[in-house]
Amino acid sequence: MFYKIELQDHIRVPPDLFGLEVSEAVLKRIRRKYHGFISQDLGIVVDVSSVDWIGEGTIIPGDGASFYETKFSLLTFKPELNEVLLGKIRDIADFGAFMSLGPIEGMIHISQTMDDFVSFSKDKTLAGKESKRTLKVGDKCKARIIAVSFKEITNPKLGLTMRQPGLGKLDWLEEEKQDKKESKKSEDKQEKPKKESKTKKKEKK
Repeated sequence: MFYKIELQDHIRVPPDLFGLEVSEAVLKRIRRKYHGFISQDLGIVVDVSSVDWIGEGTIIPGDGASFYETKFSLLTFKPELNEVLLGKIRDIADFGAFMSLGPIEGMIHISQTMDDFVSFSKDKTLAGKESKRTLKVGDKCKARIIAVSFKEITNPKLGLTMRQPGLGKLDWLEEEKQDKKESKKSEDKQEKPKKESKTKKKEKK
């Protein structure tokens, strides 16, 4: 999920940026410091949303830079358990698929790609034995987060599933939607003759 988080920090502006407006220099340094920053509390920093307040600059002896106490907002992405996300298949291996989710990547184990017996082919495709459904690089899918790990802080890991209702390749979901419509139409056609026969019986009486 995306969040807008407010922070306060002392931002160091080196002498080579003194020619810029203070706000521009501070923004440059915030972006450099927090670009791609990852933590369990903040998640993954996507961008600096705004610089809300900049205090007076302070020079520390022995350092030619100026330090500004600054309040600013960051746009972050923090994955949550059971969250449903839309992404694109980036790569496929014999053990599963890797899905790009914007600023992060998740892994779908082969057993979680579809509710079927799944096999891997050398052209990087996963195929269901009974359903004949296929999953390949570039496919857009919906998946649910079932595991989140920040043990390697620079490379958080997400476990995903597509086996639950409403999840999977978007083409599959569209097919299921059409099948439900056709099934409903068929049920409606079967109900109409029954209603007509009841009306005829009443008329005879």
